[in-house]
Amino acid sequence: VQLVESGGGSAQAGGSLRLSCAASGYTYSYCMGWFRQAPGKEREGVASITVAGERLKYADSVNGRFAISLDSAKNTVYLQMDGLKTEDTAMYYCAAGRVYDPSACTPVTTVFGYWGQGTQVTVS
Repeated sequence: VQLVESGGGSAQAGGSLRLSCAASGYTYSYCMGWFRQAPGKEREGVASITVAGERLKYADSVNGRFAISLDSAKNTVYLQMDGLKTEDTAMYYCAAGRVYDPSACTPVTTVFGYWGQGTQVTVS
């Protein structure tokens, strides 16, 4: 599985950004996710989605502001980020992991075995 993120950058508080993750090598039984890590902090799960799209999960800190989606035709996972806050500043990582039950698809690091290189998001 290969994952390549793009779309990071700078935004004003209250603004929006959309991250993209070009994915290859995954199958129908995979869980796709977004994580973030700020300097000096642990990696935090942001959102996850099954490839079939039937299960979406969000961290409480982004619920109602961020939306994860997957375009199977383009093999791309998106993270639409609206209502950005300064505390959203972090390196954002796309991740993929195989799950045998859709209920296991949650944004926790132990679910995911494949990671992208990250894209920086800065909110001021």
